[in-house]
This record gives sequence, C-alpha cells and structure tokens, in this order.
Amino acid sequence: MSGPMAPPPRPLDPAHGRHLLLQMLRVRRLEEKCVELYSAAKIRGFLHVYIGEEAVAAGVLETLGPDDAVVATYREHGHALLRGVSAGAILAEMYGAVEGCCRGRGGSMHLFDAATRFFGGNAIVAGGLPLAVGMALADKMAGRSRVTVCFFGEGAVAEGEFHESLNLAALWQLPVLFCCENNLYAMGTALGRSESQTDIALKAAGYEISAWAVDGMDVLAVEEAARRAVDAVRSGGGPHFLELRTYRFRAHSMFDPERYREKEEVARWLERDPITLLRTALESDGQLPEAKWHRLQSDADAEVAAGVDFAEAGTPEPLADLTRFVYSEPGSHDGGSRP
Repeated sequence: MSGPMAPPPRPLDPAHGRHLLLQMLRVRRLEEKCVELYSAAKIRGFLHVYIGEEAVAAGVLETLGPDDAVVATYREHGHALLRGVSAGAILAEMYGAVEGCCRGRGGSMHLFDAATRFFGGNAIVAGGLPLAVGMALADKMAGRSRVTVCFFGEGAVAEGEFHESLNLAALWQLPVLFCCENNLYAMGTALGRSESQTDIALKAAGYEISAWAVDGMDVLAVEEAARRAVDAVRSGGGPHFLELRTYRFRAHSMFDPERYREKEEVARWLERDPITLLRTALESDGQLPEAKWHRLQSDADAEVAAGVDFAEAGTPEPLADLTRFVYSEPGSHDGGSRP
C-alpha cells in the first residue's frame, strides 16, 4: 500500500472551509474530553476515540440529507455528533444516565438515535455492513430516495460479512455507500500482516462496485469524493465504495499499550493533522484571522462543556428498571411496567 497522499489543490470557499474546520474541532474537543473523563473514571467500559480521523466523518456527513441513514462502528462518537446527536446525549450515554441517547444502556460503543437516523454504534467488527445492506434493500423496495452510508474499519475486510454485503449490494444494485476508514491497524495488527492485497478499493471493485481511494486526512478531498459517490448512489447508480486512508493518533482503545507501531510513524502522520491542514490553508488565503480561529475553538469548547454539565446532572437507571427491555412481560409491548 502506498503512503499518505498529498492533498490536490482545489478552490476553497472560505465560509464553507471554516464550517468544516468547526465540525472537526467539535469532534476533536469531544474526544479529548472523553479521554479526560475516562481517566477520571467518569466514563467506564471500553472507549475508542476518533482523534486524527475527523476529516472522514466531517467530509462524508456533510453530503447527506436528513432522510439518509448512517451506520457506524464502535469508534462512532464523532459520527453521532456530526449527524445531530447532541454532545449532552452522547456524554450522558457514556455516563450511564437515562438522559443518554440509549438511556445509558449502550455506552460508548452503542450510540443510537432514530430521530437523526443514526443506527449505531456497532461493537461487532463488520456487524454494521449487513445492517446497512438490509436498510438499503428496504429503501429500494419501498421506492424511497435515500442513501445508507456505512462506516467501518479496514479490519472488517477480513470478515465474511464484508464480502457477503458487498456481493449482495452489487447484485441487487442497492443505494448504499460503503466507507472504509483505513487507519492501517486492526487493533494492533498492521494491514499488511492480515491482507495479501492491501488495496481495499481494488477489493471492492472486484465485486463490480465503483470504488476509489481518498486522502482521509484532507476534509475537502473527502467531501468531494463523498458528494460524487452519494449523488451517484441517489441517482440509481448502485452501491459505491470509498477507501478513506486515515490514521488514528491515539491507541486503539484506552486499554491499548500501543506497542505495535513506531513513534516515528505516528509523528509523520501528526504532521498531516486534518485540522492543521485546513487551518493552514485558510490562514494562507487570509480567510482565518486569529480572532475567528479563537472563536471556532471557544464555540467547540462551550458545546462540550455544556454536554459535560448535562451528563453530570444525569439520572442513573432505577434498580427497578434494570430488566426493562430485556424480557417481555405478558401483554406488554415495551418489556417494562411503564405505559
């Protein structure tokens, strides 16, 4: 597999560029706060942060409409936030509070919000792909003009669901966009140690799916590629596939000792921080004076701070409700005693 790709030059609309910069900052600040809260034992369980990969979610989600659907992995806080789930609902969920988007029952890896058509948060590697195919099939059968976007890591390529899902999507020409967030490591296993063919877009093309690789550290390149793919899917062009070549700056999870990659490699990728790349481009064009940059940062910080306050004020699930939604009672449709 080739190394990081240099971003191609393209016209930059200043207002839109600042909007995308804010979107990435919102995710970065949320994830940094999650690390802080986890270290303080406010958040428990597993935690996988998205720091370094923000350009992927920001670029792709910018191209979707409110009726489209998003299916993600266990590294999904940023996707949920940019899809419209509030920072408060996300953090309350990780606190285990009933005010969380899943009443505190899902936690970090299982965020879900039907109102924004955000369907996980799936902890099983490749588990979201067949769900996305099923949703796209339902939309096609109902004649709805919707696109289902499915995010997954390159580790999912080693799972059977990856191949089965791509095959069915191509056979049935389903309105689904597969977005592989290739950060080079499936937990601690480098891509080249698990796949004989490391060009994942080429694998997808083998199923007769339009597929191409994108510099996942360049939010403008991601948005451009995603818009082209989403427009094609929506117009009846069948499934499309993007291999978004990105990098996570932190370990796989908060439990990961990170002994499998060299510090020099991480340092090289840090030089291509997607936030820094876009900020530098805007500044060089004279479109991001220092006051505006500080305003973007303060807006992102304020949103996250309000989310923490909301989570801190959250309510734990009452003991009497612990079996609610687990077993169905006779005559009950929600599995609990409440109406």
